[in-house]
This record gives sequence, structure tokens and C-alpha cells, in this order.
Amino acid sequence: MQEDAAVPGFEIGKDGVGSIVVGVDGSPPAVHAAAWAAGLARRERARLVLVYVEPLASAAYWTSIGMINAAEAANDYVAEVRREAAKFLDQFNIEWDLLHHRGDPATALEQIAEELRADCIVVGRSRHGGGLLGSVPKTLVTRAHRPVVVVP
Repeated sequence: MQEDAAVPGFEIGKDGVGSIVVGVDGSPPAVHAAAWAAGLARRERARLVLVYVEPLASAAYWTSIGMINAAEAANDYVAEVRREAAKFLDQFNIEWDLLHHRGDPATALEQIAEELRADCIVVGRSRHGGGLLGSVPKTLVTRAHRPVVVVP
């Protein structure tokens, strides 16, 4: 296997799964993806990193008032995800974290996975256009430097 050029001596999946990045956005496919990734993290004793990426392309960001309201709603959502994740993941002793980023979801998930040296990225099948997989999963499948699992 070829080593990751950015991190000498690091090889994705070399010694099993060490960390998993999963995108969460509240959609049913994202919930399924998080559940699947949590099961994998539990079985592999891997670190699970839940990532909510607040997309800045929304019409809510077109005005300063809209931006404030959208940012507040995103922060409330992240707090809710943190509470729900703790209830579920802590009972199975899964090491986890929740990250909140702003920007393009596919780019952010790949960047976070790269920074954390994650072994894979897990996403739900997109409910928005972009063909069979949807834009975020399709972008990740075609551009990511690590395995991508798309969960229906």
C-alpha cells in the first residue's frame, strides 16, 4: 500500500480502524450513517467523530439578520446532537467527539478526516439532487483520499 504523502509513516487502515468521521445533518440517511458508524466504532474500538457542517450557501445567509438566526439555529442543533449522542454513545463506551464547521460539507469532511488521519468517512445517501448518490456523497466518493461509506 502507498503511504499518505501528507503524513509520513501513516497508512489508512494499516492496523485496523482507528477513527471514523461521520457527517450528521439531522436527515434520516445521516442518522442511519451515524448509527452504522457508531456500530463500527464500537466493534473496532475506534474513535467516532461526528461532524455537522453548516452550509453557508443557504438563503438564510443573504442578510445579516438571517445570518444571525441561521447561526443560532445551527448552534442549537449542535447542542441537541451533542445531548443525543452522549445518551446513546456513552452507554456503549464509544470514544466520540462532535465538531461544528461552516462551509462546503464534502470539503469539510475530507479536510477533517485528513487532519485527524481518519480511516474512513461515513455519510448518508443525499436527499438532494446530484444523481444516485447526491452531491456530498458523490463528491467524497470521487475525491476523497480514504474509503467512503455511503449509508442509505
